[in-house]
Amino acid sequence: MTVFSFAFYVFSIVTVMAGLMVTISRNPVHSVLWLILAFLSTSGLFVLLGAEFVAMLLIIVYVGAVAVLFLFVVMMLDIDFAELKGELARYMPLGLLIGVVLLFQIAIGVGVWSVAQQAETLRGAVAPMEIENTRALGMLLYDRYFLLFQLAGLILLVAMIGAILLTLRHRKDIKRQNVLQQMWRDPAKAMELKDVKPGQGL
Repeated sequence: MTVFSFAFYVFSIVTVMAGLMVTISRNPVHSVLWLILAFLSTSGLFVLLGAEFVAMLLIIVYVGAVAVLFLFVVMMLDIDFAELKGELARYMPLGLLIGVVLLFQIAIGVGVWSVAQQAETLRGAVAPMEIENTRALGMLLYDRYFLLFQLAGLILLVAMIGAILLTLRHRKDIKRQNVLQQMWRDPAKAMELKDVKPGQGL
């Protein structure tokens, strides 16, 4: 076994195990830490594939910003995780059904998988010889797979909105400001003029 193959198997096993621990960890802080490990091992896989730019982006953006942001949000927000788990228990059958469907899809994909004859050559030259790695990636994302790239961004936007809605709590004991009501206020109805004569009070 070569060093390349050994490193590939190590990074792959660590990525799969870290992803599994993200989903089964009871402590959300531990889940975020496992997620950081999954990002780091995935960046190692990208380095082995010759995509150093993507690997550095994964470390800088996801590990350095997104994962740390998740960690601070989980630690600072006062979320009742026991209540959230109780709500999630109602959707457990649907989640199990989706999981079984995904497992069947993975099994079908692995069953029909075969090694291409040009696989070793393609892994050795990820980008064309006359184009550097970063420019080739930009041409793929913003030219060939532009629609899929935008759809992935839309999915992330929906996930972000869903996370905000799940953690948003309305407190009834706080007086809130209605900006639209203030903007649409009629001055004629909001003010009343009194003709006060000298020597008389209101």
